[in-house]
Amino acid sequence: MPRSGGRVNRRFALLVNPASAGGKALKALPAVHAALDRAGAAHRTVTTRSIEHAGEEAARAVEQDETVAALGGDGLLRPIAGALKGTRTAVALIPCGRGNDLARVLEIPTDPDGAVRNAVEGEERLLDVASVDATPYMGIASFGFDSDANRIANRTKLIRGDAVYLYAALRALAAWKPATFTVTVDGDRHAVGGYSVVVGNSKAYGGGMFVLPQAELDDGKLDVLISKKCSKLTFLRELPKVFKGRHLDSPHVEVLRGEAIKVSSDRPFVIYADGDPIGATPATLRVEPRALRVIAPS
Repeated sequence: MPRSGGRVNRRFALLVNPASAGGKALKALPAVHAALDRAGAAHRTVTTRSIEHAGEEAARAVEQDETVAALGGDGLLRPIAGALKGTRTAVALIPCGRGNDLARVLEIPTDPDGAVRNAVEGEERLLDVASVDATPYMGIASFGFDSDANRIANRTKLIRGDAVYLYAALRALAAWKPATFTVTVDGDRHAVGGYSVVVGNSKAYGGGMFVLPQAELDDGKLDVLISKKCSKLTFLRELPKVFKGRHLDSPHVEVLRGEAIKVSSDRPFVIYADGDPIGATPATLRVEPRALRVIAPS
């Protein structure tokens, strides 16, 4: 429990990604400090220098019996999950990224006061941890058309917030050429031509696109969506449905579920997870059931 005798007993290691959303995490830091001070919660702050440094500091928090508070986007959670999975140390999300999709699915507030209140008073949930060739991620990994869209989004500086993902999708669609994917789910092989393969532990990516609305964070399974071949006009017409998770009844979508997903493609694609490149085809994706403690609203 977060409190004992009316006192806060979580001590926090605040890991801050200074590059998140153009410095959003650094701008939020004074408000986060003030909220923690008002709650009487002990805390120290580390500005992370790299993915590796974030993982090292998360491991240090395990040794010091601290709760990790992640001030950044979904990408910061990957090295933290790698360090904390299988331990008794929990992570609290202080959403300061562009997409904040895991926080959205967990219904964690995006304002500093609300996020800190959850960190102090929320309950620990055991969540699954997915991986691409042993590199962990918490949300959704994808490739194909999504590889091109993610690359464009990451290079775009003038468009802020969720709008960057829609802009990137339109840019990627204009240049897209069809691909063929082979997806083997727990030994069952599927060869499909189309746009993308999405393998998720969570429901949403891309700043609120509920591409896997049926996915659960703690069911020990990965959900797979294959976006199959259709005209660009049809793809564009169906794209808005993803924001409400209403695209699964399309004949151009195939949904699968499993624990071990092997993927390949007829041309090489970078695999993006939680907005960052973490692998390439061919690859194997797996899930570790209920491996990470995450603080979420009770």
